[in-house]
Amino acid sequence: MLQLQTISAEWEACTALSAVQDALYVLNGKWKLPIIVALSSGNKRFNELQKTVKGIAAKVLSHELKELELNGFVIRHVYTSTPVTIEYELTEYSNSLGQVVDALRIWGTMHREKIRSQLRQPKAVPETT
Repeated sequence: MLQLQTISAEWEACTALSAVQDALYVLNGKWKLPIIVALSSGNKRFNELQKTVKGIAAKVLSHELKELELNGFVIRHVYTSTPVTIEYELTEYSNSLGQVVDALRIWGTMHREKIRSQLRQPKAVPETT
């Protein structure tokens, strides 16, 4: 019976790890979260997004927006005005990232403070005899 419990625990751990890996895969990269945060204040056109997300190249922004759209986080609206206007908007589903982003922010702040406090502490000098 112990073997079955061990296998069950290992299976649960693998399932949990797979879920975390899936989440990291979807949000992976330098730009996805900054794009999501930029869109959280409202719909934006491509150029507005590029100005808001400092340092992102147009080609990279285009690629990231396509991936975010594919994963259900962003909707692309095409308005047939003259000239054609394209806006990007967060989906309702993207609201599910709120707690994830908050947890990352809290952990990141704590981690940064930990590292900074370690850097501020004087290093111990080994005694010589």
